[in-house]
Amino acid sequence: MTDTTPWRPASGPPAGAGPARVPGTPAPASPAAPHGSAGPRPPAGPGAPALPGYPAGSAAPAPLGRFLAKAAAVTAGLTAAGAVFGLFRDQTIAHLFGAGHDSDAFLIAWTVPEMASTLLIEDAMALLMVPAFSQALARRAAARAGLTRKEARAQDPVRLLVGATLPRLTVLLAAVASLLVVAAPLVVAVLAPGLPDPALAVECTRMTALTVLSFGVAGYFSAALRAHRSFVPPAAIYVSYNVGIIGTMIALHAVWGVRAAAAGVAAGGLLMVLVQLPAFIRNVGFGPPRAKDAPRSQRDRDRPTLIAFGLIAPVVFFAVFRQSQVLVERFLAASLPPGAISHLNYAQKVAQMPMVLSLMICTVTFPVVAQAMAGGEREKARRRVEQDLALASLAVLVGSALVIGYAPQIIQVLFERGAFTHRDTLATASVMRVYALGLLGHCLVGALSRPFFSTARPTWFPALAMGAGLLVNIVAGAFAVRWWGTYGIAAANAAGISTTAALLLTGLGSRIVAIQVRRVALSIGRLSVAAVGACGTGWIAGPMIPDPLLSAALGCLLVPAMFGACGMAIRVLEITALPAQITQMTQRFRNAR
Repeated sequence: MTDTTPWRPASGPPAGAGPARVPGTPAPASPAAPHGSAGPRPPAGPGAPALPGYPAGSAAPAPLGRFLAKAAAVTAGLTAAGAVFGLFRDQTIAHLFGAGHDSDAFLIAWTVPEMASTLLIEDAMALLMVPAFSQALARRAAARAGLTRKEARAQDPVRLLVGATLPRLTVLLAAVASLLVVAAPLVVAVLAPGLPDPALAVECTRMTALTVLSFGVAGYFSAALRAHRSFVPPAAIYVSYNVGIIGTMIALHAVWGVRAAAAGVAAGGLLMVLVQLPAFIRNVGFGPPRAKDAPRSQRDRDRPTLIAFGLIAPVVFFAVFRQSQVLVERFLAASLPPGAISHLNYAQKVAQMPMVLSLMICTVTFPVVAQAMAGGEREKARRRVEQDLALASLAVLVGSALVIGYAPQIIQVLFERGAFTHRDTLATASVMRVYALGLLGHCLVGALSRPFFSTARPTWFPALAMGAGLLVNIVAGAFAVRWWGTYGIAAANAAGISTTAALLLTGLGSRIVAIQVRRVALSIGRLSVAAVGACGTGWIAGPMIPDPLLSAALGCLLVPAMFGACGMAIRVLEITALPAQITQMTQRFRNAR
């Protein structure tokens, strides 16, 4: 029976096409809602004011700020959980395999999923597909008036985008994964030419190569769900990923040795897809490969997002250059004594935790920036970007001060057991302190790159800036490794990423969003001064307490307190205004309940 019911924007999206609700939060706006709204329309009540696009008597949508606050809180909780499981994963690897030949072989193989994660989950896929889905949602809202429900579904830009891109992407990723499995010996020879016995690394690489397919699909699902303002499943992917690795290692390490860790990476990648699949089907759905009755101009508009080289190349090159820093480190460290790659890896994983947590707000607000740019709301995008930079810088600098001040205690508590010795603790802690000098740069690159890719056509500037930073990393690392070993490699990493951050900061204001670069730079500089004071306090106070766990726990209180005191003393606006912001956020949560 033919469905001839007219499409009514106020009735909400059809089943399988609307955004999911974050538990305990207002549901995000339906695609048919006015642009920028973020909450559900409560049942109409007597005397309720009518709104444009809504039936008379309906109430206003929930404020966007309230939804973002709750989405950020949920994302923060799951991100923190993923980070905790990631630490447990690294602890398990250190306990079972220590820092030697076996762990080095696995970490070389782990380079493949690390590169895949950057390309297919964190950077390229998100930077491409979140704006694409945001624009498709905007077109959906504009095109559905007067259509029947069946016609609306048949010509739905979101479903057309999925049908035109996801099958092609899956075939491409499967081909790349198969090629990596076959070419694993060559991959290991390129990544670590100085490795004495590459056989174990080759076996592990063949298993980790499967993540190219699973990470790509997981990243696609994440981008689509975030564009629909469904943040819980994407935020849960690293929890499931690390659970898969840990469970496989514990179950199979006695039989397979370090190969169990590689098998766990493959299993974790599959779980990343499965944890998002129900939400993707419910919110986005799988569409036809093309619009049969649509004009050619619409078909061409809705499907080329992942195919057009001009759209994908700037994002891919940026992501490849960014992740190539890890390739440079392992290439240079392969000629150092056994354990060097492991020390660099453990130091980097722990040091980057503050950066990962600080970028959660940018992850939540990226769809908002993309939609603001698509709608021509440049001032809204500018305010959002400046707020994100301030909050992310504050969070990462507090974490950097803690990591530098209490590096030995943190590493000892986390890893010193089993095959991981006290000598490994001292080496890893020293490298971590050098790595932490670049955490602000890593955070700023993550926050600043998003606005560049929120426009309809990505720009090449971020890729060029990242290429310049990578060149600094390569040249400085090749020189420094001969004199300072792993410390030189970590210092080169910090110098390269800081160069990129400076270029992106100066280029954003003149090219994309007219942020006040001088004011932002001055604000970050003052926060850095407060971080130096807090770091020095922790460095002095840490060794005074012999027990490492107690010392690190007290450091988690001392460092933020000193950071706040120093910031108040030099009148850092982000710190002096923080109590009022916390009070306002608390009131939002109370009003939302």
